[in-house]
Amino acid sequence: MTAPFYVSPEQLMKDKSDFARKGIARGRSVLVMTYDDGVLFIGENPSKALHKVSEIYDRIAFAAVGKYNEFENLRLAGVRYADLRGFQYDRSDVTVRGLANAYAQTLGTIFTESGKPYEVELTVAEVGRTTEEDQLYRLTYDGSVAEEHGHVVMGGQSEPITAVLREEHRGDLPLSEAVPLAVRALSQAGPDGEPRTLAPDALEAAVLDRTRPRRAFKRLLAPQLATLLGTPADSAATPPEDPA
Repeated sequence: MTAPFYVSPEQLMKDKSDFARKGIARGRSVLVMTYDDGVLFIGENPSKALHKVSEIYDRIAFAAVGKYNEFENLRLAGVRYADLRGFQYDRSDVTVRGLANAYAQTLGTIFTESGKPYEVELTVAEVGRTTEEDQLYRLTYDGSVAEEHGHVVMGGQSEPITAVLREEHRGDLPLSEAVPLAVRALSQAGPDGEPRTLAPDALEAAVLDRTRPRRAFKRLLAPQLATLLGTPADSAATPPEDPA
């Protein structure tokens, strides 16, 4: 009788982690950062049909990189979680912390019990009444969750983007300064390691605006981005080599 093939648990977890990290790194970067009136989400995504940034609930939003079908399943689960909790209890009982814990349990279970982990990285954010009350939570493929402050960068070549934000980001920036800073940071991660130009129609952007009465989520379309950036909305972008 042939002996069963054996792989140590440590090696199995390492192989799964390496597989997930490589899949996430192939995606285009998305960044989340606070500004004076809320939270800005922006990333490279020329597709008009497939969104990386979406609303979850009244003052909560979601951004992701990796395999679209996998993080779309998680987004839908988050919307169901929020709607059910808000219906059973109260809308104020739906919090980003509870959502992050639910995502952590789901991702952790998939990572340990399934043959293939999800190739996704998520950030969920909730806008508060003040900048100090804004909350950002980053979740990785294995269910690890971390509370972040100020900004989060996911996917692609995140190091040069993070370096720009670490030096220049401030929580009191107005949107007219936050958007150009975010785009300038994203433009540092070119396919050849050199800065490039990103046109408004090659970007997906949205905000959680604390000044809106209840539903804080609002998408920033190409014409509005062009106004904030001072560039024509139909200017050409330099596309990266890697797929979204």
